[in-house]
Amino acid sequence: MNTLVFDIETIPDIEGGRKLYNLGDLDADGIAKAMFHLRFQKTGSEFLAHHLHRIAAISVTFRGRGDEFKVWTLGDENADEKEIIQRFFDGIDRYAPTIVSWNGGGFDLPVIHYRAMLHKISAPRYWDMGEDDQSFKWNNYISRYHTRHTDLMDLLAMYTGRANAPLDELATLFGFPGKMGMDGSKVWDAYQEGRIADIRNYCETDVLNTWLVYLRFQLMRGHITHEKYDLECALVRKHLQHSGKEHLQAFESAWEAGA
Repeated sequence: MNTLVFDIETIPDIEGGRKLYNLGDLDADGIAKAMFHLRFQKTGSEFLAHHLHRIAAISVTFRGRGDEFKVWTLGDENADEKEIIQRFFDGIDRYAPTIVSWNGGGFDLPVIHYRAMLHKISAPRYWDMGEDDQSFKWNNYISRYHTRHTDLMDLLAMYTGRANAPLDELATLFGFPGKMGMDGSKVWDAYQEGRIADIRNYCETDVLNTWLVYLRFQLMRGHITHEKYDLECALVRKHLQHSGKEHLQAFESAWEAGA
């Protein structure tokens, strides 16, 4: 079955903040600071509410038939948010893959939903819960306990936030590289500095970590053998080594032998 791991990176929705908080002629940095401050006053954290995020990147790994494996970021560096989101749903329409995330149910997908509505994007396959395809009644992308979307963080924690583990720490414990060069808190600064490529590269390493943790999950649940697990890891390593991309080759080099 086709499997698509995805991850998003976000920045503050500057125009949304300007509109909601009547921030007038403030520049982007001023509006972002005001949004962070207002959020901190309300919650004790600067992390913005889902509907106030704007998507800067969506990165994916795709495992298809045979030896098909690849990792990339949707659209090019000049792609706007609407195009990025449309490409995400176009992939679901075309391949109907199992999609895998780390906290996708808690963050990534709600943000994608709000932004898709803002841009008037249609995604009927994704939202099908059996109305068009009867098989989607019992296994769809929306229901929390279905596997067509597997939120790996949520599932491994038995659907209780008390047991959630950070992807970076879990990946590192398993011998995978974990976070490399950036984290989510630095994305806004990188965006302001025009470092879009760095954001996209960082997002790609996150989906690689998620895919590798998912392979461990598939091994644990008995869906792949140890031999198959080793073959899948070798396939990823080969792709990264021959990618010609420095950040992917660095990821492979940081990946512990035998992990």
